[in-house]
Amino acid sequence: MKEGLSPMAIVDSETIERSIRIEARPETVFSFFTDPQKMVMWKGILASLDPQPGGLYRVEISQRDIVRGEFIELEPYSRIVFTWGWEGEGSPLPPGSSLVEIDLAEDHGATLLRLRHLGLPQAVKASHIEGWDHFLPRLAAAAEGRNLGPDPWSMT
Repeated sequence: MKEGLSPMAIVDSETIERSIRIEARPETVFSFFTDPQKMVMWKGILASLDPQPGGLYRVEISQRDIVRGEFIELEPYSRIVFTWGWEGEGSPLPPGSSLVEIDLAEDHGATLLRLRHLGLPQAVKASHIEGWDHFLPRLAAAAEGRNLGPDPWSMT
């Protein structure tokens, strides 16, 4: 765990857990976390992704909000783990200071996605709940082949 993330920080902080069923196979859903062109279909305006342990995870949500971390673990079609934080001086959650775990399970031709976001300070937990509750349905729609159009959050 690089970029300032310590096991103690995870134990002593807040966690978000979300689950969603997506009408697409795990291989399809997995690609929406590893392919920059697919990432921006549901989250952000520009993505730089190097999907290998130690590789860059960077997504420009908007021109002013940029998330950055690194991939920690990738098990094709079943698990993705990456660090997470926000670029910008004085960020209450600097790059790499929290951890996102994505687990994918096949379910009769669909995918059950379980997300855990660990290591969040209480001060930013509510905004990250709002974020994941905004983006996970967009992920589902994109993976299911629906055209979402531009994300209203990317305009800020």
